[in-house]
Amino acid sequence: MKILALDSSAKSASVAILEDRKLLGEFFINIGLTHSQTLMPMVENLLKNININVNDIDVFAVTSGPGSFTGVRIGIASIKGMAMLNNTPCMPISTLYAMAYNFLGENAIICAVMDSRCGQVYNALFDVNGENITRLTKDRAISIENLYPEIEKCEKKVIFVGDGALLCYNNYKHINNVYIASEAKRYQRASGAAFAALDEYLKKPKETSSFDLVPEYLRVPQAERELKKKNNC
Repeated sequence: MKILALDSSAKSASVAILEDRKLLGEFFINIGLTHSQTLMPMVENLLKNININVNDIDVFAVTSGPGSFTGVRIGIASIKGMAMLNNTPCMPISTLYAMAYNFLGENAIICAVMDSRCGQVYNALFDVNGENITRLTKDRAISIENLYPEIEKCEKKVIFVGDGALLCYNNYKHINNVYIASEAKRYQRASGAAFAALDEYLKKPKETSSFDLVPEYLRVPQAERELKKKNNC
């Protein structure tokens, strides 16, 4: 089975292609360029470099949120466009869940955090034990202050990952078992989404069509919040 996965949920962007459990290739950039300009050229170049065609892909995967509203939409739109060609099944993957896959082989609590501003983060906790990942919380928007008690009571090593990792680590680093992921593992990557998609597909082979693929924002976009506030005035 060949899986092509995309991530454009934050400033970084990446594309990966997996064949069964072998990572055939991955492109990753983290320089803040517009995803609408960089994502599809990365896909085209990766397909060319590993000498396969988009028609060879069995499943498309994408980080469907949480994350940047614009970035998530671009990733989903790109997958929809490719999947529609042959009605190829799609797998939406939580951005936070995908990050936990960077730490297979660890024995730790993975605290995935993405900065959602105003002292809040998008967050989920995962218990990673070797090759097994157990979700401990749902994806949520939570204040850094309210996350603290959950981290404090963790008995295992806690590793902060994501673009909110440094922000949280600076608040919690006095706790003995708290660590921050290295730069190489800190950010969401398409390969994590690909491996997560493979596991989810094998456990529950319920396919999502490209038409049913939708973002999972956790919060209403700012423009919509402002419009609602204006209409209520």
